[in-house]
Amino acid sequence: MRIDSIFSRLPLTALAAVAVVVATPAVAKKKLVVAGPPITMSDTFRAGVQSAEAALKAGNSTAAATQIATLSPTNDFESYIVAGLKFQLASQKRDIQAQRLALTDLFKTTALPRGDAPRLRYVAAYLSYVVGNYEDAVAQLDYAKTLGYDGVDATMLRADIAMRRNKPKEARPFVQAAIAQQKAAGKPVPLAWTDRAISMAYQAGDWPEVGQLYRDRLNQQEGKPQWRSALINYQSAAELDPQLQLDLYRLQAANGAMASERDYQSYAQAAEKSGYYAEAKAIIEAGRSVGKLTPTQSVTSQLLKSVTPKATKEIAALPAQAKKAAAASTGKDALGVADSYFSLGQYPQAVEQYRLALSKGGVDAGRANARLGVALARSGDLTNAQATLAQVTGNWTAIAGFWTLWAEHQDRKIG
Repeated sequence: MRIDSIFSRLPLTALAAVAVVVATPAVAKKKLVVAGPPITMSDTFRAGVQSAEAALKAGNSTAAATQIATLSPTNDFESYIVAGLKFQLASQKRDIQAQRLALTDLFKTTALPRGDAPRLRYVAAYLSYVVGNYEDAVAQLDYAKTLGYDGVDATMLRADIAMRRNKPKEARPFVQAAIAQQKAAGKPVPLAWTDRAISMAYQAGDWPEVGQLYRDRLNQQEGKPQWRSALINYQSAAELDPQLQLDLYRLQAANGAMASERDYQSYAQAAEKSGYYAEAKAIIEAGRSVGKLTPTQSVTSQLLKSVTPKATKEIAALPAQAKKAAAASTGKDALGVADSYFSLGQYPQAVEQYRLALSKGGVDAGRANARLGVALARSGDLTNAQATLAQVTGNWTAIAGFWTLWAEHQDRKIG
């Protein structure tokens, strides 16, 4: 948050009043009521204000400071004018402490328009925050709130104050509230806010929120690097079951976000450990085809040698396994067959077997529905895919959420 951007938007009626009074000397001889005490200025005071204002406009801070120091206000409105000039001078010199003191002087006058007070109280809070006076910053925010100012910038400032006080648990609800306020207003959430919320959710071990925030971030900024970062970071922190991890690797590959030797190696190892040998073989070969893996890379070379014969047997055994699953009293065998077809990229066959498994029952419905939804999406049936993924509950919810986002993005590309 840049200080100069804040002050450029300040409704400093004091400065406007200075310009009016200096430009029209006749006003000083009358009592014109605006909002508060009457505007009355002596000729001597007005002349001093005019000189100070001219120096400020010329950028001559030294001369302006000298002129302002000579001003001796004799009424509330003149005190208001002096405070406004002091603030303008402090802003020009980028003297934060002096800016804060000038606002205190403004608050002491009754000439400060009520409409300006709430915003200026927030600015006072921000200035106190910048100089490290967090107690006053909170007090000013509370004051601003009582006056009706409780915008998203004030909410984020409370979060910043809590972080400066090394109280991340106190900061987190404010960040969450600020994001909610921004969404409710129909405005985009700054990526920096989302990143901060992700960091806080990590620290709290709130993996459902971490997953949701990463999905929010991908809606804000999508690309191969962003998908890779979201999936790898979520996977490494959430300590997922191997089957859940595997489906995130699959999603990473579906997004073309495999970017390193480690990506391909980890994916291949996860597939092999789960018994999907043909998939492990395919991912190693894909890594070699794009130059991320080489035949001299020992780990994947040994893995390829091991899974190649197993992959052949795996594929050959599928027809008999499917026949057995059709005759079984529960859906357990059908789920295994579905997973095998899924790993081979034979999605229409996988869809058939997942539906059979769910109809027979006795299976993990979360896993079956999640992979059924993905298989539908990979088959091109994006509408039914999203409807199916929406039914997923339990441990598979976050995985379904990431794949739902993928399906939504594919839908947009088609549309």
